[in-house]
Amino acid sequence: MAKRLTEHVTSSWVGAANRMAPRKAKRRIIAYVESYDDISFWRNLFNDYETSTCVFQVMLPSSSSLAKGKKMALMNALGDSGLGENMIACVDSDYDYLMQGTTRLSRRIINNPFIFHTYTYAIENYQCYAGSLHEVCVQATLNDRQLIDFQDFLEQYSRIVYPLFLWSVLFYRHHDLNTFPLTDFCAIVRIHRFNIKEPKACLRNMERDVRQKLSELSQKHSSLSEQLPGLAKELEQLGVTPDTTYLFIQGHHLMDNVVLKILAPVCTQLRRERENEIKALAGHSIQYRNELTCYQNSQCSVELMLKKNTNYKDSYLYRKLCADVERFLKRIASSKKDIRHGYCTNLPSLQQYYKLPAGNSAKGRK
Repeated sequence: MAKRLTEHVTSSWVGAANRMAPRKAKRRIIAYVESYDDISFWRNLFNDYETSTCVFQVMLPSSSSLAKGKKMALMNALGDSGLGENMIACVDSDYDYLMQGTTRLSRRIINNPFIFHTYTYAIENYQCYAGSLHEVCVQATLNDRQLIDFQDFLEQYSRIVYPLFLWSVLFYRHHDLNTFPLTDFCAIVRIHRFNIKEPKACLRNMERDVRQKLSELSQKHSSLSEQLPGLAKELEQLGVTPDTTYLFIQGHHLMDNVVLKILAPVCTQLRRERENEIKALAGHSIQYRNELTCYQNSQCSVELMLKKNTNYKDSYLYRKLCADVERFLKRIASSKKDIRHGYCTNLPSLQQYYKLPAGNSAKGRK
């Protein structure tokens, strides 16, 4: 049982605190996120919407414990009644967006205007956005040569896993987490032994495993297979297409077992090329060592660069998330309370209050 006042903080409580602040102070909106990794993503998003009158404060779900996660971020606001114009929750969508209300948590996430979700499975899917991966390699290696087409690779990867992904979502919609669990799906759609000289070979190997599993599922669950075409059409309305499936699979799996499996050897090759270039251009051994040391000190880990990647803002799903934030800000701007503090903007004037004719004042009124 909560014993401290701060453990009962709600949107109304924050709004009251805003009204007690100096009139010129900025209105503060609390945004609860799931974990440390989420802070940077949501901070980067809200930066584009802060003004001279309104700021966001991104916080972990609990200030009294180390508990984290989606449920904790939502529970911290004391249920849906705790969220509002001054307190919001920001979470990964996971499969809840694709469930479209078939579970209680899904209904809560997609229907509550004060809960923001990523639309992709997690923030890692944005960080692995295909159109930004070349820039990640450049930042990590300081070599701008493009060895493979990341966009084409991930689109082909998506087309291969798409039919199996439909099965995964279908079982989740039927609340069956045991027949084809997410761990089994991820174990099949991972990259093994990526070869930079023949990048598509690993996809062909994965495709064999996918086809084998598809055959197994079709034979054992023939009645469910009839629902797949309808599910595909429904998911297409949500942005899931054969070319974009990678944005909706488990984020950590995509980063660790797909994208980094590609980026690591690519960056190794790019660094080797740059070092060979330094060796060829160096006039003597001392110059070579000095230049090589300078280059090595300027490099960064590709894992770090990927986690700091923010070049996903042209993604249609990110634009959809931005539209939600803009809708939220319009909502609080059009409410009866002033967006700066919650001060009432529709209070009657002194003359209206006392029903005085224009030009008179309340002074001397008995």
